[in-house]
Amino acid sequence: MSSPFVLVLYYSRHGATGAMARQVARGVETVAGIGARLRTVPAISAACEQTEDEIPADGPLYCELDDLRDCAGLVLGSPTRFGNMASPLKYFLDQSSGLWLSGALIDKPAAVFTSTSSLHGGQESTLLSMMLPLLHHGMVLVGLPYSEAGLMTSTAGGTPYGASHWAGADNNHPLQEQEAGLCRALGKRVARLAAGLAR
Repeated sequence: MSSPFVLVLYYSRHGATGAMARQVARGVETVAGIGARLRTVPAISAACEQTEDEIPADGPLYCELDDLRDCAGLVLGSPTRFGNMASPLKYFLDQSSGLWLSGALIDKPAAVFTSTSSLHGGQESTLLSMMLPLLHHGMVLVGLPYSEAGLMTSTAGGTPYGASHWAGADNNHPLQEQEAGLCRALGKRVARLAAGLAR
């Protein structure tokens, strides 16, 4: 039997959400007895179901439904698209009805994170939209408590609903340390809960 892991699953077009995912994974890895599995999803188009090769040229592997089924916890990340999650991530989640039917994700902890090009570009609505399929799967939602000092001092991102980042219109705002710290805190919290439930 493989060691328990938290699946950090994300879609990133310009790299900001990917940078957040790596920070979330770092937070997961600080918890003894549980690892992080970093996965992404391919881009999609209106012309065909999948536009990418089966294995990406670089970066994390594409997520398989088995990764989702076998995880001890999940942290889901997406850039904001008109206040909603990006369609490639939604497309992947739409294929998880078999896991819903079997109850594979019930009672597993889950959290969400996002990046936006504009400061008021729908960070919180995107995070809330990402929570809906997780609730349908019976997962236990994990947010960021206000004991995380970065929530009160960050000027770019960070909400109690999950980690967030203001990337800028041209993706020209790098992840601030406060934002990165909140990503790590979110990963650590999910991992701690997942490790406790996996015993």
